[in-house]
Amino acid sequence: MIANSEEPTAAVLIIGDEILSGRTQDTNLAAISRFLGSHGIDVCEARVVRDVEGEIVAALNALRARYTYVFTTGGIGPTHDDITTDAVGRAFGVPVDFDREALALLEPRYAPGEFNEMRRRMARMPAGATLIRNNVSAAPGFHTENVFVLAGILMIMRAMLEDVAPRLRKGRPVRAATIAARVGEGRIAAELARIQRDHPLVAIGSYPMFSESGPFVHLVVRGRDGDEVEHAARAIEERLQRGGNTSNRVED
Repeated sequence: MIANSEEPTAAVLIIGDEILSGRTQDTNLAAISRFLGSHGIDVCEARVVRDVEGEIVAALNALRARYTYVFTTGGIGPTHDDITTDAVGRAFGVPVDFDREALALLEPRYAPGEFNEMRRRMARMPAGATLIRNNVSAAPGFHTENVFVLAGILMIMRAMLEDVAPRLRKGRPVRAATIAARVGEGRIAAELARIQRDHPLVAIGSYPMFSESGPFVHLVVRGRDGDEVEHAARAIEERLQRGGNTSNRVED
């Protein structure tokens, strides 16, 4: 699918040693991509960085200059290695301090004496930031310019996206059609390339898989023009049928 400069774009910056070590499997990227896709925002790049402030700052500055929006996940909790807030402040060149609204959200959640110094860290925000609330926990994320800083826990992150949605400039939603066929992709690669040339307004992806009964493939057509998506999908189905291969549509 050809990038359209008129449509909003996004990058996702995933922060955490636990992701890079393999201890934790990231699920946030898929959730954010689906959320943004439903609003017509193309996710064009994703990066994973360590819990190192300088690396977070460098990645954030590169991404926010290139894309309409940047979404970060992770590193805004109460522990010593939660350094995303400080990194965002440094990237924007602004101080970080306790936010009165965030403190007011957090303090009632704890028994007297339990809202300790480390838990108070979750109320620190860069100057000028706007809170991102969620209905799962009181701990907020925040939004500054084109950067949205979200929790690393999937359930909380999803809830934060609900608060983010009204703040976004929407694009035209991406339409998709998925065709499943029991055929090796090498047998149809040349025809897929021809169909792609004939339908330049869509992107055709081939995703091979294997099972006990042999190879099969999911062929995914994506684009913003629903008619073009359907025309390309039908061209693929016709090619499969001519080759004696059965196929069926799959719901995403």
